[in-house]
Amino acid sequence: MFTKSYRLFSVFGFRIGIDLSWFFLAALIVWSLGSGYFPEVLPGLDPTTYYLIAAFAALGMFASIIFHELAHSLVARHYQIKIAGITLFIFGGVAELEDEPPTAKSEFLVAIAGPISSYILAGVLYATGAILLPSGAWPELYALLDYLMLINLVLATFNLIPAFPLDGGRMLRAGLWWIMGSLRRATRIAAMLGAALGIGLMAFGAYNTYQGASIGGMWQILIGFFIFNAAGAAQRQMEVLETLRGVSVRQLMKAPPGGIPGEASVDQITGHPELTGSKSYLPVTDHGRVIGLVQPSALEKIPVEERGRIPLREVVSPLKQAEMLKPDKSAIGTLHQLQRARGHQAFVLGDDETIGWIEARDIFDYINRHTASQKAETEQPTG
Repeated sequence: MFTKSYRLFSVFGFRIGIDLSWFFLAALIVWSLGSGYFPEVLPGLDPTTYYLIAAFAALGMFASIIFHELAHSLVARHYQIKIAGITLFIFGGVAELEDEPPTAKSEFLVAIAGPISSYILAGVLYATGAILLPSGAWPELYALLDYLMLINLVLATFNLIPAFPLDGGRMLRAGLWWIMGSLRRATRIAAMLGAALGIGLMAFGAYNTYQGASIGGMWQILIGFFIFNAAGAAQRQMEVLETLRGVSVRQLMKAPPGGIPGEASVDQITGHPELTGSKSYLPVTDHGRVIGLVQPSALEKIPVEERGRIPLREVVSPLKQAEMLKPDKSAIGTLHQLQRARGHQAFVLGDDETIGWIEARDIFDYINRHTASQKAETEQPTG
Protein backbone atom coordinates (compact mmCIF):
# COMPACT_ATOMS: atom_id res chain seq x y z
CA MET A 1 0.00 0.00 0.00
CA PHE A 2 2.79 2.39 0.83
CA THR A 3 6.19 3.38 -0.39
CA LYS A 4 8.79 3.67 2.36
CA SER A 5 7.43 4.61 5.78
CA TYR A 6 9.57 6.98 7.85
CA ARG A 7 9.42 6.54 11.60
CA LEU A 8 8.48 9.63 13.58
CA PHE A 9 7.99 8.53 17.21
CA SER A 10 6.29 5.91 19.37
CA VAL A 11 3.09 6.15 21.43
CA PHE A 12 2.20 3.44 23.96
CA GLY A 13 4.83 1.26 22.30
CA PHE A 14 3.35 1.65 18.79
CA ARG A 15 5.65 2.94 16.05
CA ILE A 16 4.18 5.97 14.29
CA GLY A 17 5.40 6.32 10.71
CA ILE A 18 4.61 8.61 7.82
CA ASP A 19 4.44 7.95 4.11
CA LEU A 20 5.72 10.67 1.78
CA SER A 21 2.24 10.99 0.28
CA TRP A 22 1.04 12.51 3.57
CA PHE A 23 3.01 15.70 2.85
CA PHE A 24 1.00 16.18 -0.33
CA LEU A 25 -2.20 15.91 1.70
CA ALA A 26 -0.88 18.32 4.35
CA ALA A 27 0.09 20.90 1.71
CA LEU A 28 -3.33 20.58 0.08
CA ILE A 29 -5.10 21.03 3.44
CA VAL A 30 -3.07 24.13 4.36
CA TRP A 31 -3.63 25.68 0.93
CA SER A 32 -7.38 24.99 0.77
CA LEU A 33 -8.07 26.08 4.35
CA GLY A 34 -5.78 29.10 4.23
CA SER A 35 -7.14 30.38 0.94
CA GLY A 36 -10.80 29.40 1.20
CA TYR A 37 -12.31 27.99 4.39
CA PHE A 38 -10.86 30.20 7.12
CA PRO A 39 -11.17 33.50 5.17
CA GLU A 40 -14.87 32.66 4.81
CA VAL A 41 -15.52 31.85 8.49
CA LEU A 42 -13.08 34.46 9.88
CA PRO A 43 -13.30 37.54 7.61
CA GLY A 44 -10.98 40.48 8.08
CA LEU A 45 -7.72 38.73 9.01
CA ASP A 46 -4.43 38.94 7.13
CA PRO A 47 -3.34 36.04 4.82
CA THR A 48 -0.48 35.02 7.12
CA THR A 49 -2.91 34.43 10.00
CA TYR A 50 -5.18 32.31 7.78
CA TYR A 51 -2.32 30.06 6.74
CA LEU A 52 -1.04 29.81 10.31
CA ILE A 53 -4.46 28.62 11.49
CA ALA A 54 -4.55 26.23 8.52
CA ALA A 55 -1.18 24.78 9.55
CA PHE A 56 -2.51 24.13 13.06
CA ALA A 57 -5.58 22.52 11.47
CA ALA A 58 -3.33 20.15 9.49
CA LEU A 59 -1.49 19.23 12.69
CA GLY A 60 -4.83 18.72 14.44
CA MET A 61 -5.97 16.41 11.65
CA PHE A 62 -2.66 14.55 11.97
CA ALA A 63 -3.29 14.08 15.70
CA SER A 64 -6.94 13.08 15.12
CA ILE A 65 -5.97 10.30 12.72
CA ILE A 66 -3.33 9.00 15.15
CA PHE A 67 -5.94 9.06 17.93
CA HIS A 68 -8.32 7.05 15.72
CA GLU A 69 -5.68 4.45 14.81
CA LEU A 70 -4.40 4.21 18.39
CA ALA A 71 -7.91 3.17 19.46
CA HIS A 72 -7.75 0.29 16.97
CA SER A 73 -4.26 -0.61 18.14
CA LEU A 74 -5.02 -0.61 21.87
CA VAL A 75 -8.04 -2.86 21.45
CA ALA A 76 -5.98 -5.12 19.17
CA ARG A 77 -3.29 -5.32 21.86
CA HIS A 78 -5.96 -6.33 24.39
CA TYR A 79 -6.75 -9.32 22.16
CA GLN A 80 -3.02 -10.04 21.69
CA ILE A 81 -3.08 -9.09 18.01
CA LYS A 82 0.36 -7.80 17.06
CA ILE A 83 0.57 -4.35 15.45
CA ALA A 84 3.55 -3.57 13.21
CA GLY A 85 2.89 0.15 13.59
CA ILE A 86 0.69 3.02 12.48
CA THR A 87 1.37 4.71 9.15
CA LEU A 88 -0.08 8.02 7.96
CA PHE A 89 -0.52 8.44 4.22
CA ILE A 90 -2.44 10.54 1.71
CA PHE A 91 -5.87 9.08 2.52
CA GLY A 92 -5.49 9.05 6.31
CA GLY A 93 -3.87 6.38 8.40
CA VAL A 94 -3.80 2.65 9.04
CA ALA A 95 -2.88 0.40 11.95
CA GLU A 96 -0.81 -2.39 10.39
CA LEU A 97 -2.04 -5.65 11.91
CA GLU A 98 0.45 -8.52 11.70
CA ASP A 99 -2.32 -11.09 12.04
CA GLU A 100 -6.05 -11.40 11.65
CA PRO A 101 -8.17 -11.12 14.84
CA PRO A 102 -8.73 -14.54 16.47
CA THR A 103 -12.54 -14.26 16.71
CA ALA A 104 -15.43 -12.40 15.10
CA LYS A 105 -16.01 -10.56 18.38
CA SER A 106 -12.44 -9.27 18.56
CA GLU A 107 -12.62 -8.23 14.89
CA PHE A 108 -15.80 -6.23 15.54
CA LEU A 109 -14.45 -4.52 18.65
CA VAL A 110 -11.11 -3.64 17.03
CA ALA A 111 -12.96 -2.16 14.05
CA ILE A 112 -15.56 -0.14 15.96
CA ALA A 113 -12.99 1.31 18.38
CA GLY A 114 -11.76 3.79 15.75
CA PRO A 115 -15.10 5.45 14.90
CA ILE A 116 -16.11 5.53 18.58
CA SER A 117 -12.86 7.30 19.48
CA SER A 118 -13.38 9.86 16.70
CA TYR A 119 -16.95 10.58 17.82
CA ILE A 120 -15.72 11.01 21.40
CA LEU A 121 -12.97 13.38 20.25
CA ALA A 122 -15.53 15.34 18.19
CA GLY A 123 -17.68 15.68 21.32
CA VAL A 124 -14.74 16.91 23.39
CA LEU A 125 -13.86 19.48 20.72
CA TYR A 126 -17.49 20.65 20.52
CA ALA A 127 -17.73 20.99 24.30
CA THR A 128 -14.46 22.93 24.42
CA GLY A 129 -15.68 25.30 21.71
CA ALA A 130 -19.05 25.75 23.42
CA ILE A 131 -17.28 26.81 26.59
CA LEU A 132 -15.13 29.33 24.71
CA LEU A 133 -17.94 30.70 22.51
CA PRO A 134 -20.01 32.65 25.07
CA SER A 135 -17.05 34.75 26.09
CA GLY A 136 -16.44 35.80 22.49
CA ALA A 137 -12.70 35.41 23.05
CA TRP A 138 -10.32 33.70 20.68
CA PRO A 139 -12.59 33.36 17.61
CA GLU A 140 -9.62 31.90 15.70
CA LEU A 141 -9.32 29.09 18.25
CA TYR A 142 -13.05 28.46 18.09
CA ALA A 143 -12.95 28.22 14.27
CA LEU A 144 -10.04 25.77 14.54
CA LEU A 145 -11.85 23.60 17.11
CA ASP A 146 -15.02 23.70 15.02
CA TYR A 147 -13.13 22.51 11.94
CA LEU A 148 -11.42 19.68 13.82
CA MET A 149 -14.78 18.63 15.30
CA LEU A 150 -16.18 18.41 11.77
CA ILE A 151 -13.16 16.45 10.55
CA ASN A 152 -13.56 13.86 13.32
CA LEU A 153 -17.28 13.51 12.58
CA VAL A 154 -16.50 12.94 8.90
CA LEU A 155 -13.65 10.52 9.74
CA ALA A 156 -15.89 8.44 12.00
CA THR A 157 -18.94 8.47 9.73
CA PHE A 158 -17.08 7.72 6.50
CA ASN A 159 -15.29 4.80 8.16
CA LEU A 160 -18.64 3.30 9.17
CA ILE A 161 -19.57 2.67 5.52
CA PRO A 162 -19.94 -1.15 5.34
CA ALA A 163 -17.29 -1.70 2.67
CA PHE A 164 -13.97 -3.44 3.31
CA PRO A 165 -11.32 -2.32 4.29
CA LEU A 166 -13.10 0.59 6.00
CA ASP A 167 -13.99 0.05 9.65
CA GLY A 168 -17.63 -0.50 8.72
CA GLY A 169 -16.52 -3.16 6.26
CA ARG A 170 -14.54 -4.89 8.98
CA MET A 171 -17.58 -4.78 11.25
CA LEU A 172 -19.63 -6.29 8.43
CA ARG A 173 -16.96 -8.95 7.96
CA ALA A 174 -17.14 -9.75 11.67
CA GLY A 175 -20.89 -10.24 11.41
CA LEU A 176 -20.58 -12.44 8.33
CA TRP A 177 -17.78 -14.41 10.00
CA TRP A 178 -19.97 -15.01 13.06
CA ILE A 179 -22.92 -16.12 10.89
CA MET A 180 -21.04 -18.26 8.34
CA GLY A 181 -18.17 -19.44 10.52
CA SER A 182 -15.64 -18.75 7.76
CA LEU A 183 -13.23 -15.82 7.83
CA ARG A 184 -12.20 -16.45 4.22
CA ARG A 185 -15.78 -16.31 2.88
CA ALA A 186 -16.61 -13.29 5.04
CA THR A 187 -13.54 -11.47 3.77
CA ARG A 188 -14.39 -12.27 0.16
CA ILE A 189 -17.91 -10.84 0.48
CA ALA A 190 -16.79 -7.73 2.40
CA ALA A 191 -13.98 -7.13 -0.11
CA MET A 192 -16.43 -7.41 -3.02
CA LEU A 193 -18.57 -4.71 -1.41
CA GLY A 194 -15.47 -2.58 -0.89
CA ALA A 195 -14.50 -2.97 -4.54
CA ALA A 196 -18.05 -2.04 -5.57
CA LEU A 197 -17.89 1.11 -3.42
CA GLY A 198 -14.58 2.02 -5.00
CA ILE A 199 -15.97 1.63 -8.50
CA GLY A 200 -19.06 3.65 -7.53
CA LEU A 201 -16.96 6.48 -6.12
CA MET A 202 -14.78 6.58 -9.24
CA ALA A 203 -17.87 6.72 -11.47
CA PHE A 204 -19.42 9.44 -9.29
CA GLY A 205 -16.17 11.40 -9.35
CA ALA A 206 -15.97 11.12 -13.14
CA TYR A 207 -19.55 12.41 -13.41
CA ASN A 208 -18.80 15.37 -11.11
CA THR A 209 -15.66 16.16 -13.07
CA TYR A 210 -17.71 16.16 -16.27
CA GLN A 211 -20.22 18.52 -14.61
CA GLY A 212 -17.45 21.00 -13.77
CA ALA A 213 -16.61 20.08 -10.16
CA SER A 214 -13.12 19.01 -11.20
CA ILE A 215 -11.32 19.22 -7.83
CA GLY A 216 -13.98 17.37 -5.84
CA GLY A 217 -14.44 14.89 -8.67
CA MET A 218 -10.73 14.10 -8.87
CA TRP A 219 -10.59 13.48 -5.12
CA GLN A 220 -13.58 11.14 -5.38
CA ILE A 221 -11.85 9.25 -8.19
CA LEU A 222 -8.63 8.97 -6.16
CA ILE A 223 -10.42 7.81 -3.00
CA GLY A 224 -12.48 5.32 -5.00
CA PHE A 225 -9.35 3.98 -6.67
CA PHE A 226 -7.68 3.60 -3.28
CA ILE A 227 -10.66 1.73 -1.77
CA PHE A 228 -10.92 -0.53 -4.84
CA ASN A 229 -7.24 -1.48 -4.63
CA ALA A 230 -7.21 -1.72 -0.84
CA ALA A 231 -10.16 -4.13 -0.87
CA GLY A 232 -8.32 -6.49 -3.21
CA ALA A 233 -5.07 -6.12 -1.27
CA ALA A 234 -6.84 -6.87 2.01
CA GLN A 235 -8.26 -10.10 0.61
CA ARG A 236 -4.85 -11.17 -0.70
CA GLN A 237 -3.30 -10.30 2.65
CA MET A 238 -5.85 -12.46 4.44
CA GLU A 239 -4.95 -15.40 2.20
CA VAL A 240 -1.25 -14.85 2.91
CA LEU A 241 -1.90 -14.69 6.66
CA GLU A 242 -3.83 -17.96 6.52
CA THR A 243 -0.99 -19.60 4.60
CA LEU A 244 1.63 -18.42 7.11
CA ARG A 245 -0.41 -19.04 10.24
CA GLY A 246 1.64 -21.18 12.64
CA VAL A 247 4.81 -20.98 10.51
CA SER A 248 7.97 -19.75 12.25
CA VAL A 249 11.32 -18.42 11.10
CA ARG A 250 12.95 -21.70 12.15
CA GLN A 251 10.95 -23.53 9.45
CA LEU A 252 11.96 -21.15 6.66
CA MET A 253 15.49 -19.99 7.47
CA LYS A 254 18.53 -21.05 5.49
CA ALA A 255 21.98 -21.92 6.75
CA PRO A 256 23.81 -18.78 7.88
CA PRO A 257 25.97 -17.14 5.22
CA GLY A 258 29.71 -17.56 5.54
CA GLY A 259 30.19 -13.84 5.75
CA ILE A 260 33.40 -11.86 5.62
CA PRO A 261 35.65 -11.87 8.71
CA GLY A 262 35.74 -8.52 10.45
CA GLU A 263 39.56 -8.57 10.47
CA ALA A 264 39.67 -8.61 6.65
CA SER A 265 40.91 -5.36 5.16
CA VAL A 266 38.80 -3.09 2.99
CA ASP A 267 40.94 -3.72 -0.10
CA GLN A 268 40.11 -7.43 0.04
CA ILE A 269 36.51 -6.47 -0.77
CA THR A 270 36.96 -3.54 -3.12
CA GLY A 271 39.64 -5.37 -5.08
CA HIS A 272 37.60 -8.52 -5.74
CA PRO A 273 36.32 -8.48 -9.36
CA GLU A 274 33.02 -10.17 -8.43
CA LEU A 275 32.27 -7.70 -5.63
CA THR A 276 33.54 -4.39 -6.96
CA GLY A 277 30.63 -2.05 -7.56
CA SER A 278 28.14 -4.45 -6.00
CA LYS A 279 24.99 -2.84 -4.64
CA SER A 280 24.15 -5.78 -2.39
CA TYR A 281 24.82 -5.83 1.34
CA LEU A 282 27.38 -8.38 2.48
CA PRO A 283 27.50 -9.75 6.04
CA VAL A 284 30.56 -9.22 8.23
CA THR A 285 31.18 -11.75 11.00
CA ASP A 286 33.08 -11.93 14.25
CA HIS A 287 33.54 -15.38 15.83
CA GLY A 288 30.62 -16.85 13.92
CA ARG A 289 28.18 -14.03 14.60
CA VAL A 290 27.09 -11.46 12.04
CA ILE A 291 27.96 -8.03 13.41
CA GLY A 292 26.88 -5.87 10.51
CA LEU A 293 26.65 -5.29 6.77
CA VAL A 294 28.93 -3.66 4.24
CA GLN A 295 28.10 -2.39 0.77
CA PRO A 296 31.13 -2.84 -1.53
CA SER A 297 30.20 0.16 -3.66
CA ALA A 298 30.30 2.35 -0.52
CA LEU A 299 33.76 1.04 0.42
CA GLU A 300 35.11 2.25 -2.91
CA LYS A 301 34.85 5.81 -1.57
CA ILE A 302 37.65 5.08 0.92
CA PRO A 303 41.02 6.33 -0.43
CA VAL A 304 43.00 3.53 -2.10
CA GLU A 305 46.08 4.08 0.05
CA GLU A 306 44.09 3.51 3.26
CA ARG A 307 42.14 0.39 2.27
CA GLY A 308 44.93 -2.05 3.13
CA ARG A 309 45.20 -0.98 6.79
CA ILE A 310 41.50 -0.54 7.66
CA PRO A 311 39.72 -3.70 8.84
CA LEU A 312 36.08 -4.14 7.93
CA ARG A 313 34.99 -4.15 11.57
CA GLU A 314 35.87 -0.44 11.72
CA VAL A 315 33.66 0.54 8.79
CA VAL A 316 30.90 -2.05 9.06
CA SER A 317 27.34 -0.76 9.43
CA PRO A 318 25.90 -2.46 12.54
CA LEU A 319 22.78 -4.57 12.18
CA LYS A 320 19.54 -2.69 12.66
CA GLN A 321 16.81 -4.05 14.89
CA ALA A 322 14.83 -5.06 11.79
CA GLU A 323 17.76 -7.22 10.64
CA MET A 324 17.89 -9.43 13.75
CA LEU A 325 15.45 -12.26 14.40
CA LYS A 326 14.77 -14.98 16.91
CA PRO A 327 14.07 -18.45 15.48
CA ASP A 328 10.59 -18.65 17.02
CA LYS A 329 9.34 -15.37 15.52
CA SER A 330 6.27 -15.87 13.32
CA ALA A 331 6.69 -15.77 9.54
CA ILE A 332 3.89 -13.16 9.41
CA GLY A 333 5.71 -10.80 11.75
CA THR A 334 8.98 -11.47 9.94
CA LEU A 335 7.49 -10.46 6.59
CA HIS A 336 6.51 -7.08 8.05
CA GLN A 337 9.93 -6.71 9.67
CA LEU A 338 11.85 -7.48 6.48
CA GLN A 339 10.20 -4.51 4.77
CA ARG A 340 12.37 -2.29 7.00
CA ALA A 341 15.58 -4.31 6.60
CA ARG A 342 18.37 -3.52 4.15
CA GLY A 343 18.23 -5.88 1.22
CA HIS A 344 15.00 -7.30 2.74
CA GLN A 345 17.11 -9.83 4.65
CA ALA A 346 17.67 -10.62 8.31
CA PHE A 347 19.83 -12.90 10.42
CA VAL A 348 18.56 -15.42 12.92
CA LEU A 349 20.55 -15.10 16.13
CA GLY A 350 21.06 -17.71 18.80
CA ASP A 351 22.73 -17.08 22.15
CA ASP A 352 26.29 -16.68 20.87
CA GLU A 353 26.20 -17.10 17.10
CA THR A 354 24.23 -16.59 13.93
CA ILE A 355 22.19 -19.75 13.33
CA GLY A 356 20.29 -18.80 10.18
CA TRP A 357 19.45 -16.32 7.49
CA ILE A 358 16.18 -15.41 5.80
CA GLU A 359 15.12 -13.17 2.93
CA ALA A 360 11.67 -11.91 2.01
CA ARG A 361 11.73 -14.06 -1.11
CA ASP A 362 12.10 -17.18 1.05
CA ILE A 363 8.68 -16.42 2.56
CA PHE A 364 7.14 -15.66 -0.83
CA ASP A 365 8.60 -18.91 -2.22
CA TYR A 366 6.93 -20.80 0.63
CA ILE A 367 3.61 -19.08 -0.11
CA ASN A 368 3.88 -19.95 -3.82
CA ARG A 369 4.74 -23.59 -3.07
CA HIS A 370 1.84 -23.85 -0.62
CA THR A 371 -0.57 -22.27 -3.13
CA ALA A 372 0.61 -24.54 -5.94
CA SER A 373 0.27 -27.59 -3.68
CA GLN A 374 -3.29 -26.65 -2.72
CA LYS A 375 -4.19 -26.02 -6.37
CA ALA A 376 -2.79 -29.41 -7.37
CA GLU A 377 -4.82 -31.13 -4.66
CA THR A 378 -8.08 -29.50 -5.76
CA GLU A 379 -7.42 -30.40 -9.41
CA GLN A 380 -6.85 -34.10 -8.68
CA PRO A 381 -9.69 -36.25 -10.05
CA THR A 382 -11.89 -37.87 -7.41
CA GLY A 383 -13.27 -41.37 -7.43
